[in-house]
Amino acid sequence: MTDAPKPPTEGARILVVDDEAAILRTFRFCLEDAGHRVTAAASGSEALDAMSREIFDVCILDLRLGEESGLDLLPRLKSAAPWLKVVIATAHSSVDSAVDAMRAGAEDYLVKPCSPEQLKFAAARQVEARRLETRLQTLEQQVDCGPAGNLDTRSPVMARVLDEARRVADTNASVLILGESGTGKGVLARAIHLWSPRREKNFATINCPSLSAELLESEMFGHRKGAFTGATESTQGRVSLADGGTLFMDEVGDFPLNLQPKLLRFVQEREYERVGDPVTRTADVRIVAATNRDLKAMVEANAFREDLLYRLIVITLTLPPLRERAEDVLAIAESCLVEFARSYGRPARGFTRAAASRLLGYRWPGNVRELRNVIERAAILCPETEVDERHLAIDGDAAGEGGGTVTRIGAPLTLEAIERAHISAIVGSAPTLEAAAKTLGIDSSTLYRKRKQYGIGA
Repeated sequence: MTDAPKPPTEGARILVVDDEAAILRTFRFCLEDAGHRVTAAASGSEALDAMSREIFDVCILDLRLGEESGLDLLPRLKSAAPWLKVVIATAHSSVDSAVDAMRAGAEDYLVKPCSPEQLKFAAARQVEARRLETRLQTLEQQVDCGPAGNLDTRSPVMARVLDEARRVADTNASVLILGESGTGKGVLARAIHLWSPRREKNFATINCPSLSAELLESEMFGHRKGAFTGATESTQGRVSLADGGTLFMDEVGDFPLNLQPKLLRFVQEREYERVGDPVTRTADVRIVAATNRDLKAMVEANAFREDLLYRLIVITLTLPPLRERAEDVLAIAESCLVEFARSYGRPARGFTRAAASRLLGYRWPGNVRELRNVIERAAILCPETEVDERHLAIDGDAAGEGGGTVTRIGAPLTLEAIERAHISAIVGSAPTLEAAAKTLGIDSSTLYRKRKQYGIGA
């Protein structure tokens, strides 16, 4: 017999739906013996009620639930949790109905009576499928958020920050990352997640200044269908998506004051409600937040809750500005040049001595983000294997202030490449994302979408 895949050490969350008490007990015993957490439901209403309170990975669903039909319940389960893996349990006489259920969205079926090994194997296959889907989502989010960056450093001050981050990564403590705009707070947040025991679960991001208060609450906690105009279907929200993993709250200093009590409650109790839905839910989420603002000054100005601040600063990490880690400038620039040259199909792979000197002599007020944007533009425009100082749009020339001209070098660029380079340059030189949006003549949410579209990192 083929060995069943081993379930994850923390166990999956499995919902068993059957109207026969003996089968519920037997299935529960077998699945808990395999290391899973099991909830039993004797009817469709009990199953839906359980799903309103807890997130499940797999459901073992009986086709015959007294006078109810599992086939009718299946789409309601899938609507409530599209990710749910459903295994139909059926008697010999209803195998055809099981096939119909698979066409309707079930992943597999079991013929009753089945052995404990068959049940464990069927469940473990779906647990593994769910684990792989979750891992893929995590990787896709990391790609969407832009390159993770290189955290290798020669700077003693940066090395101390990274050492502390590694030491706190394996805890559940909330982390607040401080630093100027562009220092790589989002990169460090993702690194903490990947260094932690939660690495196989989702890393979800909330960009606090990019949405209105109403949309931010829905994006974070989810909403119920019909909760507001345009809510044509229910959504789970980032908190639910990050269950078991990490929720990164970027620019938490911009979190609306009127929503901060709900955030405080979630940080303290891990409890929340979706917009328009009175059901209280829970999520096991590790909070990592970041800001370039002085939260203590905001507390004194009554712009940020003091009790929320103290919940967020269990561990505080402060990223140094790039001007204080000059040892890393050339290494970061070289890594970025290789990355962007490959991305755009350009030949540049290194820097001339004059270009390297120019990079080292600049103070980089926009930090790593500005350096990346300067190198991206240079990679696009340089037709040679080495970037020279004339290709570097820094210190007020080329894309800087004062109306400097842009030298047209190399092959013609597409409008998309020009827009990406322009947005990158503005974001890199602006003190905040809000200022960049104002300079570009767009709102913050549009800038957020453009950055995501072009992979312009935070």
